[in-house]
Amino acid sequence: MVVAEMPMRIRVECHAGYRGEEEPRAFWLGERRLEVIELVDRWLAPEHRYFKVKASDGDFYILRHDELRRLWELGAFTRAQTTAPIADVTREAHAPSRDDPGKPGSNR
Repeated sequence: MVVAEMPMRIRVECHAGYRGEEEPRAFWLGERRLEVIELVDRWLAPEHRYFKVKASDGDFYILRHDELRRLWELGAFTRAQTTAPIADVTREAHAPSRDDPGKPGSNR
């Protein structure tokens, strides 16, 4: 059995951007209003326009606009990274100990 997920319809506040095309400025997820802090990317597909935005909650969203049906949908969501990069953590975790036998710099 194949289950197709339907994109979630959303309400979007827009303004006329570059070349007079609508650009999202804020959108609603249920009762929650999120402002678009940054328009990260945009691209066209045959039937939709896509906008990758960073919202006021710090997360990233893909908003899909169907111009013919005049609908906006949430296409994807990515939570903002809230932890330190792995490289920083592993460097500290694997630093040689001065008291570890067999390690360079060891006192034993």
